Amino acid sequence: MITYITDCHDGNARARLSTRIGALFGQAPTIVAADGPDPESFAALTLLDCLISLELLGEEGRPTITLLNIAPRDGVWPNGVPFCFFHYGKHLVVSTFNARVLSLVRRELGIEKVHVTDIREAVTAAGFGQADVEKIAGTQFRSLWYVPLLAKWVADGRPVPAAETAVPELADADPVVAHVDNFGNCKLDRSLDLVPGGALSVAQRNDDGSTTIVDVTCYPHLTAVPRNTPGIVPGSSGTGFTELVIRGGSAAAAFGLRPGEVVLPLQREAG
Repeated sequence: MITYITDCHDGNARARLSTRIGALFGQAPTIVAADGPDPESFAALTLLDCLISLELLGEEGRPTITLLNIAPRDGVWPNGVPFCFFHYGKHLVVSTFNARVLSLVRRELGIEKVHVTDIREAVTAAGFGQADVEKIAGTQFRSLWYVPLLAKWVADGRPVPAAETAVPELADADPVVAHVDNFGNCKLDRSLDLVPGGALSVAQRNDDGSTTIVDVTCYPHLTAVPRNTPGIVPGSSGTGFTELVIRGGSAAAAFGLRPGEVVLPLQREAG
């Protein structure tokens, strides 16, 4: 089973990714589009959810491969962020070395170190000639030409030159919407202490650009929320990550929220 979470997801890109991965592994991947206003938060949550979904199978299950590509050309790295790999049990993940994308697996699953690769070094070690090394390292579409190769080498147990590197720990921040699902539920990027019957203050974005703080009641689960009423519940993503919902409606539309936006401003101590 191969899943590819990527911000390169148009029809042409999907065709090329599926064809190349199919040629290497004998199966085409499930390609998941990391789109919207904050693809990093979506990718971080989806990667965590994919790995958590491998628990409680009732049997041993088969090894999986999850690929992840969120690689803006921001000028910090030559031709984009490097790629890394790590294992979660017997399951392989190959990803861009992006602190925000890896932040949730670091915090929730304890993935504190990954193996960061240099494309030229890795492709050279695999026996490619210099011209091919430069083609793979210099391409605009590294997630096509390099990532499937890296995944195949690691999955096959071939030695890949890499530097074990700590995943940067991000500074604490206010909870944000990591993903808005097809029901309009706003999935947060963490679990909050919820007391059923209590309330949390939610930042509602208004059409005129202003923000209104709304007290929303906490419920033990979705079906306890009255219909057409906003509620805060333990959600299905992450390790019970909190969700802002409206049973029978869209919380995202009602509160004017999009992925990446702060939904529950935390009270911080002065100092």
